[in-house]
Amino acid sequence: MKRPHIVFLDAHTLNPGDLDWKCIKDLGEFTAYERTERENIISRSIEADIIITNKTVLRREHFEKLPKLRLICVAATGFDVIDVAAAREFGIPVCNCAGYGTRAVAQMVVAHLLEVANRVGHYTAACHSGFWSQQNDFCSWNNPLMELQDKKMGVIGFGNIGREVINLLRPFGMLLFAVTSKTQQSLPADVCKVTLEEAFSQCDVISLHCPLMENNKKMVNEQLLNQAKKGLILINTARGKLIDETAVAKALGEGRLGAFCCDVLSKEPPEEDNPILSSPNTFITPHIAWATPEARQRILEIIVNNIKSFQTGTPINVVN
Repeated sequence: MKRPHIVFLDAHTLNPGDLDWKCIKDLGEFTAYERTERENIISRSIEADIIITNKTVLRREHFEKLPKLRLICVAATGFDVIDVAAAREFGIPVCNCAGYGTRAVAQMVVAHLLEVANRVGHYTAACHSGFWSQQNDFCSWNNPLMELQDKKMGVIGFGNIGREVINLLRPFGMLLFAVTSKTQQSLPADVCKVTLEEAFSQCDVISLHCPLMENNKKMVNEQLLNQAKKGLILINTARGKLIDETAVAKALGEGRLGAFCCDVLSKEPPEEDNPILSSPNTFITPHIAWATPEARQRILEIIVNNIKSFQTGTPINVVN
């Protein structure tokens, strides 16, 4: 059997050099590009049987010009970069890598929340700049701390990551809430099901863990934020376009939001005039929650399994 031609269009973020491609090279003729501009997608993929992509967008116009394409592997959980309906029309399965980053992303959520609560980064920078040395007392603070016990914690979406966030925060003694399509009976006994509006009006902390769909773009908008509990800490490690960034910046500027923590923005990398970048009480990481070496290695392993399963006629992790 002819070895398939496998093309990875944007391999750099997954493997900047610390992982071994051998497991994929064993499956076919493998070509990895660090990044691929839109105008080069067709020329680089014209011979491809299998395309791997992380954030390079593939739409109907690409499928029309890639007659050899048989499989698309998304090197991520989210697959909104692919026109999955068009891929289905062309008979091209789209596979994702669900579950690879559950612990890594949940850990980042907790890291952001603890930074807001304890301000370790703030005080580290302050001490390095002489703040502590200039004080008259053995301790001093210019930013308040908070305890998490008995604070209300809500997750929007109760899939793998939302559930793991709850598991990690449970020992802190937080009161736990979830916005989910699951029934109350299927949730852990200490997690209360609420509506989106109830979560925003009641919770002290909210973390987003839902996929980006056409019907939930900018779901966190001015109307919803107007219903939010004053001082709400909002965390987004899901997708940047779930947030109306102008509305969030306004709520931060007016003091209605206590803090906004994010690992994702609507455009990445962001424009310098993105209002979130200049808003007060923002804690931003550059879309790295997923990128531990352990998680990236799991992505490779899932991609390999996706390709092997497709080759044996029993595809797995198909999203279309």
